[in-house]
Amino acid sequence: MNIMNQNEEQKLEHFKGQSRLPKFATPHRYDLALKPNLELCNFSGSVLVDLSILESTRFLVLNSIDLVITESSFTDSNNHKVVPSEVVVDNDAEMLVLVFEAPLGVGEGALEINFTGILNEHMKGFYKGTYVDGVRKNMAVTQFEPADARRCFPCWDEPALKATFKITADNIPSQLTALSNMPVSKETINGDYKTICFEETPIMSTYLVAVVIGLFDYIEETTADGVRVRAYCPVDKSEKGKLALSISIKALELYTKYFSMPYTLPKLDMVAVPDFSGGAMENYGLITFRETELLHDNLHSAATNIQRLSIVVTHEVGHQWFGNLVTMEWWTHLWLNEGFATWVSYLATDVLFPEWRIWTQFLEVTAGGLRIDSLEQSHPVEVEVENASSVLEVFDAISYKKGSSLVRMLKEYLGDEIFQKSLSSYMKKYAFKNAKTEDLWSVLTEESGFEVNKLMDIWTKQTGYPLIHVRFENNNLEFVQTRFMSLELQSEGQWIVPITLSLGSYNNHKKFVLETKVGKLDLSELYHSYYTSLKQDGNEIDEKMWVKVNIGHTGFYRVKYDSTLTARLRKAIQDKCLSPEDKFGILDDTYALCEAGEESILSLLSLMDLYRDDLDYLVLSRLISVCYNVAKILKDAIYDPWNHLNQFFIDLIISSSEKLGVEPVSGESHLNTMLREEVFMALATFSHKETHEELKKRFQTYINDKNTSVFPVDIRKAAYISIMRTSSALERSDFDSLLKLYREADAVQEKTRILSCIASSPESDIVTEVLNLMFSNEI
Repeated sequence: MNIMNQNEEQKLEHFKGQSRLPKFATPHRYDLALKPNLELCNFSGSVLVDLSILESTRFLVLNSIDLVITESSFTDSNNHKVVPSEVVVDNDAEMLVLVFEAPLGVGEGALEINFTGILNEHMKGFYKGTYVDGVRKNMAVTQFEPADARRCFPCWDEPALKATFKITADNIPSQLTALSNMPVSKETINGDYKTICFEETPIMSTYLVAVVIGLFDYIEETTADGVRVRAYCPVDKSEKGKLALSISIKALELYTKYFSMPYTLPKLDMVAVPDFSGGAMENYGLITFRETELLHDNLHSAATNIQRLSIVVTHEVGHQWFGNLVTMEWWTHLWLNEGFATWVSYLATDVLFPEWRIWTQFLEVTAGGLRIDSLEQSHPVEVEVENASSVLEVFDAISYKKGSSLVRMLKEYLGDEIFQKSLSSYMKKYAFKNAKTEDLWSVLTEESGFEVNKLMDIWTKQTGYPLIHVRFENNNLEFVQTRFMSLELQSEGQWIVPITLSLGSYNNHKKFVLETKVGKLDLSELYHSYYTSLKQDGNEIDEKMWVKVNIGHTGFYRVKYDSTLTARLRKAIQDKCLSPEDKFGILDDTYALCEAGEESILSLLSLMDLYRDDLDYLVLSRLISVCYNVAKILKDAIYDPWNHLNQFFIDLIISSSEKLGVEPVSGESHLNTMLREEVFMALATFSHKETHEELKKRFQTYINDKNTSVFPVDIRKAAYISIMRTSSALERSDFDSLLKLYREADAVQEKTRILSCIASSPESDIVTEVLNLMFSNEI
């Protein structure tokens, strides 16, 4: 930095430590040229930014980090060019300050900057990836969300400062593919290299700009609206993109109809990136994926892989509306992006694969949100983000899981028709603009006539959620709400809670809003309705009259019943009166209450015993999760209970394994296929001897003959767990075979599956070896 006089220092000091850019200037259009050198892993570039000077200033302040600025100048509307007297880089604030001798006048102008940078190895900004083409070679990828466009080119790197982008990729090896947000407008070959110009984008945020340069094959289809969709896959593996391509085509058409708003770009590319930090990234028109999330392998993709692929693809395609077309104003409102994209991914997947009953599985999303939000370290859905560098902290279960669960709770309360109409109005009103949470509530209020902001502000601005205590007294239900916290912590809180309940039958239900700390509901009307429908005398069936609060577990709260209501609910479970969703909810709530010291462990275990013969995926999957959690808690807490508990857990699920069998049944449901994987993984984890022996025998058959049919993909995780739980330093032949299988596997699904199980050993020497492997360059 050059020496500045005292007067300049004082003015520059104003920008030190600032978390947001000043409002002196706003960009409208970027003309960006990038010239990567894949051999030296660096790049040079130039950017010409058309901008408006909003107030006379001697300073232009924008974002930049890890870039070397080589030249810069500003040209005003009169074509008068000035060069800054100082170029100041504030690495702490990730800002670039251009200081001019004389003030720049209000009006239009163009800022030109030349720069160089490094293709880093941190999978953010403009970074180096690798692919295998006989040997390992370098590729280049961008990952700009939340605030890393500034690592690739100097820019106004805030979501509200939208602009259009004209991108050029230069010095690209002619055999490689270069992709960006828009289609190619011009390609020029110059010997072994080429220059690719892309069409100009619509107005968008910097974090959605993308460039990928690598070696790919692709397959493509076109939507009914003429949108060209491609799946870019590793060379000779384009067929592995067929499922994702099919899902994305259907999702584009579905969202176009649901939001009453067409997809706004002429193309949508999806590309599998070998080195990728997240699951996927919704860059406008160029979605990047971790390979496991985009590629489907007929031989190596389990049912869970297929379901995950659908959720991820529909999530990212949903972002093309929620996030890309309408963008949050600042990272405080990140949940608008992620919560809605998560919710809408289930909406789309349910339409595409109704047999999956995906909305029942959404309860796992809600359970994850409830679990995290019960911790003392939780935060509100709308969290004040002071600095863009801290945004990654809120890419968590609160934004995704709690956010999407609140969307679902609100949708259930307002109704499908009003909710869909409101979202269409919201898209139309804020297309190509930015919005805050309050803007969405305002549209919903206008369409529904219900004060949505009054209900929802508490849920998004306040940490935590309520525990609803329900007591039966003189034909009344009494409700008391407190904040639920795990680990016997205490805290205050009050919410406006949409309560749903059924009495004796799902046909006999009621919903209301609990706005106070304490509430009461007269059951006379529900009693009368129930008795009338059965044409029976009330006294004969009163003891069986169960009450279930939070029907379908769609509300983001927990429920604790008094002893009378608890006994009746447990009888209803025995009599198979309750839906899988409500059985899931009761078990999940009871476990959480036990963990928080509100219920005894014996009460939880006796409830688990009632689920012994349940073969529903949702219920049995949650039962297995609770078994794992109870095992972790009690293994070290009670003197030598382990063998007894292990056998208890095995007894709960062994009959399910016998009914499902080890091998898939022709024509069986997707859910049964997923359930088989979870059941046998649990038996392997709890060291069921016969399961270990059977799966290890099948594994050995597979090692000797990869074409065998006795080792179906959905039992492999269980087999790998069995191998690791029975391996030791002295008996490690199966472990060595598993390592060899990992090293020889071509399918990324199989590699990931092995890695997820390979630390399942009780032997410290084996675990140490695995951890050392994880930190090696091999992984």
